[in-house]
Amino acid sequence: MNNTLLPAVDTNLVPVYAEIFLLIAASAILLIDMYLKGTRRNITYWLSLLTLVGCAVFSWADYNAGTTVYTFNNMYVSDPMSNLLKLFTYLAVGVTLVYSRQYATERGMLSGNLGGEFYVLALFSMLGQMIMISGNSMLSIYLGLELMSLSLYALVALRRDHAISTEASMKYFVLGSLASGFMLYGISMIYGATGSLDLNEIAARAATGANSTILVFGLVFLVAGMAFKLGAVPFHMWVPDVYQGSPTAVTLLLGGAPKLASFAMVLRILVEGLGQMAYDWQQMLLVLAVLSLAIGNLTAIAQTNIKRMLAYSTIAQMGFVLLGMLAGVVGEDRSNMGAAYSSAMYYSITYVLTTLGAFGLIMMLARSGFEAEQIADFKGLGRRSPWFAVVMTILMFSLAGVPPMMGFMAKWAVLQAVANTGAVWLAVVAVLFSLIGAFYYLRVVKTMWFDEAADNSPIVTHGDMRVALSINGIMVVLLGLIPGTLLSACLQAMQLTLKS
Repeated sequence: MNNTLLPAVDTNLVPVYAEIFLLIAASAILLIDMYLKGTRRNITYWLSLLTLVGCAVFSWADYNAGTTVYTFNNMYVSDPMSNLLKLFTYLAVGVTLVYSRQYATERGMLSGNLGGEFYVLALFSMLGQMIMISGNSMLSIYLGLELMSLSLYALVALRRDHAISTEASMKYFVLGSLASGFMLYGISMIYGATGSLDLNEIAARAATGANSTILVFGLVFLVAGMAFKLGAVPFHMWVPDVYQGSPTAVTLLLGGAPKLASFAMVLRILVEGLGQMAYDWQQMLLVLAVLSLAIGNLTAIAQTNIKRMLAYSTIAQMGFVLLGMLAGVVGEDRSNMGAAYSSAMYYSITYVLTTLGAFGLIMMLARSGFEAEQIADFKGLGRRSPWFAVVMTILMFSLAGVPPMMGFMAKWAVLQAVANTGAVWLAVVAVLFSLIGAFYYLRVVKTMWFDEAADNSPIVTHGDMRVALSINGIMVVLLGLIPGTLLSACLQAMQLTLKS
């Protein structure tokens, strides 16, 4: 066989050092954990955190370089946006592991011959997210999505003897498979119309206007699949059931870092790959955004379970992310792209940082045999633990968009991007639904500070969790008072990425 006839394969491994390191480390942790028993399983926990630090070192070096590098025949891209999102992904997963350690231990999720599978599955899920964030081909993005999803399906069912968790896992698996099928069908339509899975090639061929009917047909299925991963209405049906049924530690793994990967997937496919069809997908995102804001906020008011309330809150928050995504192009004017897409990116990051603390406090109040899942379980927290009641108040105010919290600046950035398109009515609708949504966040604050405590037992938790929760709350305030650094980083990363 004449090897000269084979196409040359670009195998520059430098941009993927973080993924390679994570794959090797996660596999090693799985093997090491097989020989650990009981309290020695703390070794698995610390090795997992060290793995995240190692990944952060590689991504930080790439981020500081500020360059865009393609490898694996353009299937993978390392650019400022991907590296910034990866850094926050490591942070989100690391904080989740800190918050989850005591909770998972008390519920037997870290016991048995393979007790460390919680940490290993979390790391493999993160590997899928990293591939999604850096995917420059619909094939690599889809493979990353499936790696992330399969790990999360297993995590939801990790408590094998817990019927509610098993039911939630089945719902998530069946509906997730359906959404993956939608995406795969959409990808096949796009491939049929353009003859390529490379996003750069798809963008070039979509610009010619050929096979536009097939492209739109495929676009509908793609948007449906991506909307499921974001939890946007009307593809939101899995979110409240899975959030409530999953162990709270797993709920945070579902509702935290994957939102950053989902945002990156939407931007890669719709903006970088199908940017010439912006008019078509903007109309779809408009409907999804308004419905998510309306149904998410209105339904959350009726919830008494705080995990279901936060699930509907997530649906509404994703409505704001979609508002930022649809504000980038106005007709043929693309001057608003950097500001609009960076506002959506900033909103995704601030949402993840805030939701980390909210679920962390739910886990802090929980104890063996008791899940602090009802809003009523927060009664009297202001007297039981004034400092953590203050932290929870900060987090609720941020989610509601109350100044000077970080969430206010995120909402302001998105509304400003929307207003710049001339769609002032859309910004007004978003503000009105945000005001409605403030009710259920303030209800939690009222319950903590003004209701009599139903449970006066002491709150016992690890010191590292207390420190992490305190820093989490303080950062939400500081990034609201001094938002310029993160806003500028998002804007610069987006502008450099869009130019590449």
